[in-house]
Amino acid sequence: MTAIRRADLDALPVREAVPALVSALDGHGAAVLCAPPGTGKTTLVPLVLAGLAGGGPRRRVVVAEPRRIAARAAARRMAWLLGEQVGGSVGFTVRGERVAGPGTVVEVVTTGVLLQRLQRDQELSGVDVVILDECHERHLDADTVAAFLLDVRETLRPELRLVAASATTDAAGWARVLGHGRPGGAPVVTAAGVSYPVETVWAPPARPVRPPHGMRVDPAQLTHVASVVRRALAERSGDVLCFLPGVGELTRVAGQLGGVDAEVLQIHGRAPAAVQDAALAPSAHRRVILATAVAESSLTVPGVRVVVDSGLAREPRVDHARGLGALATVRASRAAGRQRAGRAGREAPGTVYRCWSEAEDGRLPAFPSPEIRIADLAQFALQAACWGDPDAAGLALPDPPPAGAMAAAREVLVAVGAVAPDGRATPRGVAMSRLGLHPRLARALLDGAAAVGPRRAAELVALLSEEPPREYGDDLAAAWRRARAGGDAYAARWRAEATRLRRAAATPAEPSPTPPLPSPESTPPGAGAGGAVAGDDAAAGLVAALAFPERVAKAKGEGAFLMASGTAAELGDGSRLRSAPWLAVAVADRGPHSASARVRLGAFLDEDTARAAAAHLLASGDEVRWEDGDLVARATHRLGAIALAVRPLKNPDPVLVRAALLDGLRSDGLGLLRWTPDAQALRARLGFLHRTLGGAWPDVADDGALLARADDWLEPELSRARRRADLARIDAGQALNRLLPWATGEAARLDELAPERIEVPSGSRIRVDYSAEHGQPVLAVKLQELFGLAETPRVAGVPVLVHLLSPAGRPAAVTADLASFWQGGYRAVRAELRGRYPKHPWPEDPATAEPTRHTNARLRR
Repeated sequence: MTAIRRADLDALPVREAVPALVSALDGHGAAVLCAPPGTGKTTLVPLVLAGLAGGGPRRRVVVAEPRRIAARAAARRMAWLLGEQVGGSVGFTVRGERVAGPGTVVEVVTTGVLLQRLQRDQELSGVDVVILDECHERHLDADTVAAFLLDVRETLRPELRLVAASATTDAAGWARVLGHGRPGGAPVVTAAGVSYPVETVWAPPARPVRPPHGMRVDPAQLTHVASVVRRALAERSGDVLCFLPGVGELTRVAGQLGGVDAEVLQIHGRAPAAVQDAALAPSAHRRVILATAVAESSLTVPGVRVVVDSGLAREPRVDHARGLGALATVRASRAAGRQRAGRAGREAPGTVYRCWSEAEDGRLPAFPSPEIRIADLAQFALQAACWGDPDAAGLALPDPPPAGAMAAAREVLVAVGAVAPDGRATPRGVAMSRLGLHPRLARALLDGAAAVGPRRAAELVALLSEEPPREYGDDLAAAWRRARAGGDAYAARWRAEATRLRRAAATPAEPSPTPPLPSPESTPPGAGAGGAVAGDDAAAGLVAALAFPERVAKAKGEGAFLMASGTAAELGDGSRLRSAPWLAVAVADRGPHSASARVRLGAFLDEDTARAAAAHLLASGDEVRWEDGDLVARATHRLGAIALAVRPLKNPDPVLVRAALLDGLRSDGLGLLRWTPDAQALRARLGFLHRTLGGAWPDVADDGALLARADDWLEPELSRARRRADLARIDAGQALNRLLPWATGEAARLDELAPERIEVPSGSRIRVDYSAEHGQPVLAVKLQELFGLAETPRVAGVPVLVHLLSPAGRPAAVTADLASFWQGGYRAVRAELRGRYPKHPWPEDPATAEPTRHTNARLRR
């Protein structure tokens, strides 16, 4: 055993803040620690609080990290400072791996592991201090753990000490949360760091690139990032750390860096431990480390002097209405950009190359979105239900869960039997919560094990829990076979997870709400509608359908399917699954402007298995709806949106018929009724009176307003109608008369207030046009017929807009003030038209002339 490295411990800048932190914990039991990267908050603070460095009483400390790689690295660093091996005084536990012993005092765990531990032992027996590291990242597990720990302190163990630690955090917000109602909140302790200057180089692409959508990143963007890495290698010294959003992007950029004079490494959460260790160890050779967000915080990558930031990140998204959830590529926040840039200044002055412009930087979001606001909350809702607070109303969360997302999560949990209708966790739900899986996958593991055996169910669920690489193809059964035979890094991780799940699946579970599942048959894959599928295909389809029952899909044509959720789905050309009569869709995504989802991973399925896996979506009943422009009445048996059996309904319920016809009027418009010219004119007159006088005169211009009063004007004809043709026989004008204000007597004044026609000086009765929605009524009349009329006619006190016509009926002038027109505008009209129409009168003084409809010759008779 090597002696404790006191010089290294004493050199950590956070040591200056340790006394204040210890004092805050002694006085309040909780504190927020703000310490810049590289100060030692992740390594020195746990050792001091545990009494392993600097004296003090011996306490058991648990450090919660958001990622497995950070947990392992922190434990190794602390053990090295103590001169020990990991597993002695300092150990770690991540999913599938535990290195700790009876003498372990400081244990570093992932937040997911701590969450499971709290569910099994709410008192967290034997633990004295919990440090929540990197709490600024706002992962859902971390927020949940914080809320549970505060509940434990409040109700069971007031002596339990809590520290929220981060390099960049909302200190006031976390102080308020940890204070849990105490005036002023929890104390905030700030540590000064040794920060080296970091120069910023703005390096946007020369030509615009397409913005990311879904998981897709424009290949031109990745080519640009690779070129910036090459530029950084040429312009600066030291190792280069390049941030990219995901493993696929790491691989593609690595492929474009062939021939560079540096070792190219990839570091991400799925990387083998040996690769992670290599990236975190000093090297005699220059390196390019391509990393996901795992390297933003907690880790120090030695030798890095340059950061190349793609400016992209991955955040969870979910479409609650369609059950399609996935990670999405987004622009990284300014806070993430600061964290990433800081990696270049951990050991010496450095440089950050940002692959966007300085102008764009100001438009980026200030902070990443908390996962609780944007993620699928099924797993969170199950954890809350198992904790005894199904609505999470009593939990001190930094942000409350959105009501809509919680409602969607509750539906999923009820469907898989994890919670009762009142939201309380069932015994089955408690067992599911301890599997470390999303509730959908937990259901697939437990119910699938009973149908296809624990080993096969575990292997398939392991495939579904971490989507296989795209090169494995879109056929789940084929991907399963490839993983079993594979020697790549994914296959190694898959085997480890499958082993873990097989042990969990072997434990007897509570009864399933799923009906008995059909056993795999021996008929060939895609044996026909209703036919079973065989072997691997049958097992893969069954397990995928159990996990995602809303995504079981029935073929609509070659390669085209309709999912039970109502979303259309398509398979790529050449897919073996295109001939499937039914499909279990495991992974699908849909572009922002696409009507159909693209199936990324699926399996053959038969109808019997689809019915059993999605039994909660089965429904029978009468359907009366407006569809494709007419009323459709049928008796149906459905699996969600998929019609399994349909027959015409001869005598549909009149109430349903009336509602469907109203839907048709809403969707296709009131033009379905019979609108004669008189009916259209009446609607326009009533619309004018409503705009002008209001009061008792109804709003008839808006279809929605009219349909809201359907009982007042469309009855009894609407209740007698049975189809579209019956609507076309309803006289809209006759029906509109029912809306006139008969009760007040105002209806009798309709012709007085808004006459159909106005008699002009010539004796003609001219129709008034009231159809202008917001304008004046229009009177179109030949100019000679208005001679002698000094003032503009009015209706309901509003002057009409007079369209003056030539003798041939063509527009000559428009005025709302006849007196002014006679004095001015008339002269110009007379000069223009007198030669064109010499047979008609064009007097010098039209205000005193005789009005006429006739020519001069006719007037002289």
